[in-house]
Amino acid sequence: MTKSIDIGWRGFLLRFAAGLVLVFATYNPEGYSYFHWVKHNFPSVTAFEAFVGVALIVGWAIYIRAALRSLGAVGLVLATLFFGTLLWLVVDMGLIAADNIRVITYLILTLLALVISTGLSWSHVRRRLSGQMDTDDV
Repeated sequence: MTKSIDIGWRGFLLRFAAGLVLVFATYNPEGYSYFHWVKHNFPSVTAFEAFVGVALIVGWAIYIRAALRSLGAVGLVLATLFFGTLLWLVVDMGLIAADNIRVITYLILTLLALVISTGLSWSHVRRRLSGQMDTDDV
């Protein structure tokens, strides 16, 4: 008999924190990211830079594959639309100036982390809401 795994808010927040690390380690507007690191040294790439790049690709593959398997393509588009229109609403309400590129970039990156974290957590949420489980084909 297998033990049921409850995700809860703590589990989602851990997935979201890992998603934030992945997104902001890949790119951020401050210039301290993998993108800026490799761009600064390009075209020469060290073994360490290549290793870190592969580790980031593995992280992205895990998050994107899990999001696609859990949400499906339509669900992933809907999650992106949901968070994208949330950003639009915040800008439209005047809470953030549309010309503040740095803040908008931070929000877009945070919303990207929310989309992939939601995808990683969605199977658990759906099971709690509906009682239905997802299974992978073996």
